[in-house]
Amino acid sequence: MASRYPMFGLRIPPELMDKLKYIADYNGRSANKEIEQLIIKHVNNFEKENGPININKD
Repeated sequence: MASRYPMFGLRIPPELMDKLKYIADYNGRSANKEIEQLIIKHVNNFEKENGPININKD
C-alpha cells in the first residue's frame, strides 16, 4: 500500500548515512522512521521554547 505522505529527498554524506542506519537498526526502525523521530523531537523542542506552530491549510 502506497503512503499518502509527501516524499522528501535528503542528501547526506555516506558515512553519516551509515551511522544513521546503525542507530535506526539499534532502535528497531528503518532509517526513514529514525529520521522521522528525530524531526518530531526537534519540532517538539522548538514548540516548547517558542510556542505552538499553527499551520493553516487553505
